Amino acid sequence: MIIPNTSAPPWPGDTAAGRFASTIRTDSSDGCAIALLGLPDDTGVRMNNGRTGAAGGPKAFRAALANFGAADSATGPLPLVFDAGDVMPTGSLEKTHERVTEVTASLLERGLLPIAIGGGHDLTFPFVRAVAAKHPKLVGVYFDAHLDVRETAGSGMPFRRLVEDCGVSALHLHGFRPLVNSREHLEWFRAHGGRTHPENAKVALPKAKDLFVSFDLDVLDAAHAPGVSAMNPAGWAVREAEAWVRACGADPRVRCFDLMELNPAHDPDGRTARVAAHLFLTFLAGFTQRKP
Repeated sequence: MIIPNTSAPPWPGDTAAGRFASTIRTDSSDGCAIALLGLPDDTGVRMNNGRTGAAGGPKAFRAALANFGAADSATGPLPLVFDAGDVMPTGSLEKTHERVTEVTASLLERGLLPIAIGGGHDLTFPFVRAVAAKHPKLVGVYFDAHLDVRETAGSGMPFRRLVEDCGVSALHLHGFRPLVNSREHLEWFRAHGGRTHPENAKVALPKAKDLFVSFDLDVLDAAHAPGVSAMNPAGWAVREAEAWVRACGADPRVRCFDLMELNPAHDPDGRTARVAAHLFLTFLAGFTQRKP
């Protein structure tokens, strides 16, 4: 199945039959519950003066997933996944954003829950924009060291745009690092329904009819995730993140999920890509627990 403005998913040719990746479909979404979508663009990161390389995130993610995770895991059957390929960047931030929204909308029309892999965090804006058009008054949950509510275009602006342009009614941030965020941005965030949560917060999602979830890999400590656009010297351990991601997968109110800022240019041993693959599978394991 070909979706306009996407390229074929770049899977390595040596995916073993016993790996989960061998079950992922690329020909048709029939029977699938999840759509995987690559967002290989880091224009916004460059505009934000971040470390470039996140454009290679989707390819690195698939390479890691090809060699990670069992097709018949001890957790039980995981949902079938359709890989929609990568949205082709245009060289223009706004035009690429338009493509991301259009492709995501087409996946939603097929009844699929979209999971995006990026790529600069600005791409969360057009990705969630498609979901917000279908689910008004969407509430956001995101995991990030940064507020990402800048006024200027770039990877630091997605959540401001979602509030101002898409009617997102509230934001809940986990992993916030005060030392790398401005007071001005925090004041804007709080004035627009934003709430930061402490590190020891109970694993529980906010009350809302519909939620989106965005996971910036820079919320993780650099020891676990050096391959990001902005390293975090005081971030979360993977085990902390795992509990939250599983809960997000299990909650039927969660309408989309993304893993952003995977930067293989700064991930020499591939550990960050493997962490991303692990969190993707963790979300799927949670998804199997959903109740109608």
